[in-house]
Amino acid sequence: MQIGFNAPSGGPLATPEALTQLAQGAEALGFHYATFSDHVVIPKDIQAKYPYTDTGEFPASSRGERHEQLTQVMFVAARTERLRLVTSVMVVPHRPALLTAKIVSTIDVLSGGRLTLGIGAGWLREEFEALQAPDFAARGRVTDEYILAARALWTQEEPRFEGEFVRFAEIGFAPKPVQDPLPIWVGGESGPALRRTARLGDGWYPIGTNPSHPLDSLPRYRAAIEKLHGLTRAAGRDPAAIALAYRVQKFGAEVPARAGDGERRLFSGQPGEIAADLRALRALGVAAIDFTFPGETAEGALDAMRAFRDTILSKA
Repeated sequence: MQIGFNAPSGGPLATPEALTQLAQGAEALGFHYATFSDHVVIPKDIQAKYPYTDTGEFPASSRGERHEQLTQVMFVAARTERLRLVTSVMVVPHRPALLTAKIVSTIDVLSGGRLTLGIGAGWLREEFEALQAPDFAARGRVTDEYILAARALWTQEEPRFEGEFVRFAEIGFAPKPVQDPLPIWVGGESGPALRRTARLGDGWYPIGTNPSHPLDSLPRYRAAIEKLHGLTRAAGRDPAAIALAYRVQKFGAEVPARAGDGERRLFSGQPGEIAADLRALRALGVAAIDFTFPGETAEGALDAMRAFRDTILSKA
């Protein structure tokens, strides 16, 4: 099982010096991948409902400065050697399809094949409008088509595509990504996200604490995996072809001990209990789990990661 960490996209830990120290330190500690979030602009007036809080309010702590996601990924790639780089997640309709496919391919080539493309359709209508992105109501169709178009560019010697939102032919596209296929993890917990994973994904990458689609207990998560496998078979694909990844926003004693179904809440409690959760998810076939580690400085965050490694991963 691979263990990842969240690379801050803004604030004091996102300076060039702190980000480099954090990424290189995490790599030295044995962490396998870093994750990078995606907002290009943050609208001042947000009416859209944020999926991951009970109130639907986008946290104030997430509304400050932010690096552009793919540029930050390339920065960290240039300062590390083994660390994988996971977009968590890239909002696919925010960027033009062909340009994004080219940037992604370039990152994969220059990083030596270390990119995992986590994707989502997006939730923030006002950001779509500010970016003059395709119609928010069509974001699911746009996401699916952009991914299919990117795969044509990445895999076909003479790429052609004819869709509702993307059309191209008689073009060259090189170099191709180092990885074949370049892994795509589909984020999200809803029915559309599961169906997109079943049709197009190389992995499923949910957050456990979506109030509308909670995956915060072992029975809930197991049931969702079974649903995904059924959808995957219905799409004519082998469920074994889809990796399972899981994102943890908070863990430890500050997390409520019980999930909404009355079962133990995953990643709550003491180190031994969290280690047991890691073992349980590994037994379900989960290949990757990432965490956000606290710290006011890079040293503080690395201390938290070291403690996690020594007190939890050593028991898992």
